[in-house]
Amino acid sequence: MRAAIIDLDGTILDSLGMWSRIDREFLEVRRGIPVPEDYARTIAHMTYRQTAEYTIARFGLPDEPEPLMAEWEKMAEEEYRSRLRLRPYAREFLTRLRQMGVRTALCTSSPESYYAPALKRLGVYGLFDAFATTGEVERSKRYPDVYLLAAERVGVPPEDCTAFEDIPDAILGAKKAGMRTVGVYEPRSAGETEKMRRICDAYIMTLDEFFKLEMNK
Repeated sequence: MRAAIIDLDGTILDSLGMWSRIDREFLEVRRGIPVPEDYARTIAHMTYRQTAEYTIARFGLPDEPEPLMAEWEKMAEEEYRSRLRLRPYAREFLTRLRQMGVRTALCTSSPESYYAPALKRLGVYGLFDAFATTGEVERSKRYPDVYLLAAERVGVPPEDCTAFEDIPDAILGAKKAGMRTVGVYEPRSAGETEKMRRICDAYIMTLDEFFKLEMNK
């Protein structure tokens, strides 16, 4: 492995609970619409605009995508800027990769206005060599586009990259890019665990387990 292509939400940052809070505030509190059980799972792989368009269509909202996106951004930016924390062993994981000489790229659906303040506040921004977001490509993480962009930015061929993700659609997108894939357990996606084990090259419960896997090869 010459490069690690690493997801943000649910893999490095403990932020998926935040999106559940925002979904409840946005749909239930402000619009009186119960949040469907499958909503978070359905939008997990989508770009921001795709999520807005899907939400408008699914719930018959009168809004245009831009106001919805602005509403979400205002709620989310505060969370990233001041509240979110790293997932267990994330700092140690990133530090060890750097010590090993592995290039690292953050690969995320979150815009720079979210990830940069959070990673800087938490002291790990400098542990990434490059950043790539779905907002910079045409398609979501279900497709290889953003993974290929991340590989290009770290200067490593996709076949020499390992992608770390916590949801099946993202794993499939990384595999389409020709990358090795490592699934990372996330409590709120526990129902996807068996599917993740089937489609990933490796599956870990915590980030520190990856190095044990590598040593046992």
